[in-house]
Amino acid sequence: MGGIKARPSVDPGGMDPLDAEETRALAVTRRFGIVGALLLAFGSLGAGAAPIINPVLEIPVLRLFTRIPTVSVAIAFTGMGMMVIAWLWLGRFARPGRDRIASQGQVLRTLVTWTLPLLVIPPLFSRDVYSYLAQSEIVRRGFDPYALGPAEALGVADPFTAGVSNMWRDTPAPYGPLFLEIGSWLGGIGGTNVAVGVLLQRLVALAGFGLIVWALPRLARRYGVAPGTALWLGAANPLVLFHLVAGAHNEALGIGLMLAGLELGMRRLAVRVKGEPSPPWRRGEIVFVVLGAVVISLAAMVKIHAIVALGFFGVMIARRARGRFADLAAAAALMLVVFVAVTLAVGFGTGLGFGWIGALETPSKVWSWLSPVAELGQLGGILGVVLGLGNHTGSIITILGLLGYGVAGAVTLKFLWDSFHWRYRPIIGLGVSLGAFMMLHVSMQPWWLLWAVIPLAAAAGTSRFRNAATAVSAALALLIPPTGSPFDNRSYILHQAFVAALIVVALMVLIVWRRTPMLLRRPGNTVRPGRAGRPTAGS
Repeated sequence: MGGIKARPSVDPGGMDPLDAEETRALAVTRRFGIVGALLLAFGSLGAGAAPIINPVLEIPVLRLFTRIPTVSVAIAFTGMGMMVIAWLWLGRFARPGRDRIASQGQVLRTLVTWTLPLLVIPPLFSRDVYSYLAQSEIVRRGFDPYALGPAEALGVADPFTAGVSNMWRDTPAPYGPLFLEIGSWLGGIGGTNVAVGVLLQRLVALAGFGLIVWALPRLARRYGVAPGTALWLGAANPLVLFHLVAGAHNEALGIGLMLAGLELGMRRLAVRVKGEPSPPWRRGEIVFVVLGAVVISLAAMVKIHAIVALGFFGVMIARRARGRFADLAAAAALMLVVFVAVTLAVGFGTGLGFGWIGALETPSKVWSWLSPVAELGQLGGILGVVLGLGNHTGSIITILGLLGYGVAGAVTLKFLWDSFHWRYRPIIGLGVSLGAFMMLHVSMQPWWLLWAVIPLAAAAGTSRFRNAATAVSAALALLIPPTGSPFDNRSYILHQAFVAALIVVALMVLIVWRRTPMLLRRPGNTVRPGRAGRPTAGS
């Protein structure tokens, strides 16, 4: 080997398996989450973002849910609450540093059982999947999705246009050409059947979800994090199950490809500790580096955010070399060449060209009430009206949005530089940088934060990060209603549905408390010094 250190598979602490009492509590937790997932699935039949021509109306018994919308919303809210609570309970057994910790297999089996009920239901929490279908249909019919919106390209009366939210019917697609090309292929299978199209889009999301589940534990071992802990936070997270699986968002494919690219690129990358001489390049090492960069670039052809990962992957390569500025420049040049090559190949191969670059600002047309930047701009607009200066909300938000981009860019440059100087693990810098871009965007949505949470789940095993990510994930998971649209002028009685769900969830928790009281007890301190895993050197 000539002094070359192979990248080891780190034993994250050598924790013991759960004891009998904890195993029984884990089984109760799993069943509690399954019941929640089933309730969410049944509630979605009447409270989900159903297509205009709803096939559920033709199914005996199940169509009853469409006629009792308030009850359906209450059922969906109950399922959401139970799944979030079950996830929090599961986290007790995946806590970093415990003497006894849930294994990767136990967390994975729990994840699978919670996911299965959500596979064949109407989309939840958002109507974005109908935009995917319409924009993919535009591609299939030979039009330019980056110049025409669904209404203009397909017609207002088209079944694909009918499902798109009004705010997006006249806007071009903000998604990468690879994603829309995949959608156009699936459009040839589903035809004009919107319900089938939704299920096919969910298959794409599940493929991305599968890549996340595949890559997360492998990356976690490289950083001394227990695979079960990484899967709990990054895959079993209710934001993932609600929005990537049930909502079929294309973030699943983008994040999945990004993580897979990092895992492939690091697979043969030799370990170098700061201050040690650089090992010679091994046979096949460069091949996997290029392969990883290609897969990350393909992720950027789904959602452009993944391009940030190329920068931090370049830092990993530079640190594995001699750690000089020249090595960083060489790695950056390699990443740029690969990205340009993939972009040209996808642009010309799909025939969609590069119009997606000009359409990247499409999401900014809508201001999210969850965005700190948008809310600050709204406050500034109100203040201007109060002071008699006029309503300049739009201008204020535009300026703040540009400042937000600048701040996020500065954060990214700082973490790139600090990671290059070994102050942070590059994958942590990646998560923080992506989080900054998402948080400071005027259209920030809850599922966007998964770009930050999922990479960080693979490398940050500290209790401080885990507690913050847990609180944010649980809160955001409960903020978006299951219909994926406002309740204005609808027949739902939202507060009654919420109160009913709260009562049912409380009763279910009471039943669990009587049967398995340990789940509601404060977690004890089971950490023993020296049991925490050590990260892979040079990571």
